[in-house]
Amino acid sequence: MSRPKIKIPVTGPSGGMGGAFANLELTGLPDFEPVAQASSCGGGVQRTPSPGRVVLSRLTAHRGGKTVLVLDGFGPQHTDAAIEALAKQLRAGCGCGGTVRGRVVELQGDQPGRVREWMESRGFQVAGVK
Repeated sequence: MSRPKIKIPVTGPSGGMGGAFANLELTGLPDFEPVAQASSCGGGVQRTPSPGRVVLSRLTAHRGGKTVLVLDGFGPQHTDAAIEALAKQLRAGCGCGGTVRGRVVELQGDQPGRVREWMESRGFQVAGVK
């Protein structure tokens, strides 16, 4: 024996979420005062996201014997455009070529000390090749 299905009306005055809160008692609650949001143009303090941690590794496979340094592990606070701009500054600062593939920066040459020093001076924590 099956029970008859109970149908709940979804239209009318008790439909939607309004009916769920219709019987709430609001007396005695404090008045609502909206909190001012920190704006980026002056008055408020705006937190900048921390640069985070990246992994530096050395690769030679499938590159004709040439050494490539790979920076990987950029956090979600870094947009693709920010990673692209960082790679451009890093290539200029280290005097080497390179590219960005996805969220990975590839730098030509074998100079991990220079890359590590440059990244750490920008606030990044660098793990991997020394």
